[in-house]
Amino acid sequence: MLDKLEAIKERYLHLEEQLSDPETVSDMKRFKKISKEYKDLQPIIKAHEEYATLLGNVATAKEMLKEDDAEMKEMAEMELSEYNERLEVLEEEIKVLLIPKDPEDEKDVIVEIRSGTGGDEASIFAGDLYKMYLRFFESQKWKVEVISENPGTVGGYSKVVLEIAGDDVFGKLKYESGAHRVQRVPKTESQGRVHTSAATVVVMPKFEMEDVNINKADLERQTFRSSGAGGQHVNKTESGVRYIHKPTGVVSESTDGRSQIKNSEIALQRLYVKIYEMQKSQHESKVANQRRSLVGSGDRSDKIRTYNYPQNRVTDHRIGLTLYSLDKIVQGDIGGIIEALQVADNAEKLKEGAENAAG
Repeated sequence: MLDKLEAIKERYLHLEEQLSDPETVSDMKRFKKISKEYKDLQPIIKAHEEYATLLGNVATAKEMLKEDDAEMKEMAEMELSEYNERLEVLEEEIKVLLIPKDPEDEKDVIVEIRSGTGGDEASIFAGDLYKMYLRFFESQKWKVEVISENPGTVGGYSKVVLEIAGDDVFGKLKYESGAHRVQRVPKTESQGRVHTSAATVVVMPKFEMEDVNINKADLERQTFRSSGAGGQHVNKTESGVRYIHKPTGVVSESTDGRSQIKNSEIALQRLYVKIYEMQKSQHESKVANQRRSLVGSGDRSDKIRTYNYPQNRVTDHRIGLTLYSLDKIVQGDIGGIIEALQVADNAEKLKEGAENAAG
């Protein structure tokens, strides 16, 4: 571990030199990239400095144990116990810090929320999820753009598409992809019976062309007249956009936005995600399968999380987490769930790293 930390420190000092280089400062794109990496390494550097100090203190305390003075020995033993305790905790913290970050974690995202099984109640629940996420986004100080909203017949939404920009957006929201199940007495239910309905959430990282191995010449762009939500405006113009990646035959399209420009952007993002996943799975299928969030059909049984209103309970089925604070969670207080999922994900990565090292 010390070797890794020393190598990271060398990289950190090299980046520090580059940031003061006039050539770097004059190239804004390069300067931003280096600044980002420099800032990301700071927590590891800080932990390394504390680790080195603790090791020095342990060595000093061990020397003190050799003294004849009983009082000095007792003090050294107490200090040594404290230092070793902190070292143990710090080593675990450093192991987590050394886990390679998913390159997508820093990216902005496109979020799609759709009603699943459950009729009108599913649309109402999709609307509740939409409000929950908006409050969470606000707490994170992220920028939100609503691309399209398709209202349900008695409230809520059949589909909502959002674009979210900010710090570490995909890194936090990627765990939300999947089927969300609700158990409650619907507003539309006159008998007071508890119903189960579902809504699906898809979180897609926003890619740029250089992030994915795609040649522009391999893309065919088509426009078409779209129908549905948006009214007559979209029927009069060819606002729908479709992209075809000729080498693979992958197709993506969008009619979510009201303008051809916005639909072109969304369709491209969907294509980038499809191609990226395809390329990634070719050489990293095991990891890709673990990281990729499968949404499925939106069926109630295909669930990642259940929101039980009668018991004020929320359960995340992937990590067996149950919280009796649904009232706060639906108000946007989902940070604790996301942190628990991140911890579980990091634990899995640490386990994989240990197994690979042993193998």
